[in-house]
Amino acid sequence: MTETTTRPDGAPPLLQVDGLTKHFPGRGGLFGRGGNPVKAVDGVSFCVRAGQTLGIVGESGCGKSTTGRLLMRLLDPTAGSVRLDGRELAELNRAEMQEYRRQVQMVFQNPASSLNPRQSIGSAIAAPLHAQRIDPPGGIKARVRELMDRVGLRPDHYNRFPHEFSGGQKQRVGIARALALDPRLIICDEPVSALDVSVQAQVVNLLDDIQRDTGVAYVFIAHDLSVVRHFADRVAVMYLGKIMESGPTQDVFGAPRHPYTRALLSAVPQADPDAERGRRIRLSGDLPTPADPSSSSSSGGGTEPGCVFRTRCPLRPQLDEEQQLRCAGEVPPAPDGEGTACHFPGLTDGEPGTSRG
Repeated sequence: MTETTTRPDGAPPLLQVDGLTKHFPGRGGLFGRGGNPVKAVDGVSFCVRAGQTLGIVGESGCGKSTTGRLLMRLLDPTAGSVRLDGRELAELNRAEMQEYRRQVQMVFQNPASSLNPRQSIGSAIAAPLHAQRIDPPGGIKARVRELMDRVGLRPDHYNRFPHEFSGGQKQRVGIARALALDPRLIICDEPVSALDVSVQAQVVNLLDDIQRDTGVAYVFIAHDLSVVRHFADRVAVMYLGKIMESGPTQDVFGAPRHPYTRALLSAVPQADPDAERGRRIRLSGDLPTPADPSSSSSSGGGTEPGCVFRTRCPLRPQLDEEQQLRCAGEVPPAPDGEGTACHFPGLTDGEPGTSRG
């Protein structure tokens, strides 16, 4: 099954991403030139429908935040396609790109660093309206106060500055700013990771309420699987710039088929310490660098294809020599909306099987 097709009612996805890739120049050799490119994002594909939340999860350095910046065109992709309502992002002219940024907004990880310390909160929220030259009914100030009320900030906060607010309040300012243009899609890049646990729940509930009231779609980037499980309709699990598994949240979390997904889920804290010790899957070795992924480690030259997870895969002892050679020499098909990038996903349940994709 693939999520790239239109729905039975003929409506295409709001956002369609195909083969999105971002390679940064490598460092090596004389004067730091040359070397293998850093494959931060390496051919990811997914789609987001109107009013839907896609969660992107994975370890630090897996490429999930770079993916978010590519969607906002804060970075130019090396290859691949990003389409909003079927329109290719790379083909948009300056005026069309301005409209794209009106429809797609972003909430950043660190609320403090995303705000100008010399700019009042009211001015920060009004900035997108000024940038897009929009004069809403009743004026900009009335619109800003409406947004502040929507995210739980008091009207008298209008002229205050960021240093006068807590981390949770600063993130509410960031959310209000993202809502100023009535976007159809908001990219949330680790929006609660810098906040206290009690504040995290408040911010997630706020985002949930906003989606229910406005129908906005989210790409929710996070490393906290518990938050994603509560919030996202669909989830994509990333490792070394690739999507390992994707599908409906209840399927991926309830019956994970990729060994990396199972390892991530086993690390989620449980109320029973004894049960937690018994279920923890520990991965061998260190996380490889995206400039020299595990699939090329045996060749030394960075040219051998294969599964990027194979050298840390807990299933290796269960594989015979022929199966291990396949993992080392053949790249598993990437999930396209739903599926598993594993040649033998059934082994996670104790028996060989084939990919869902």
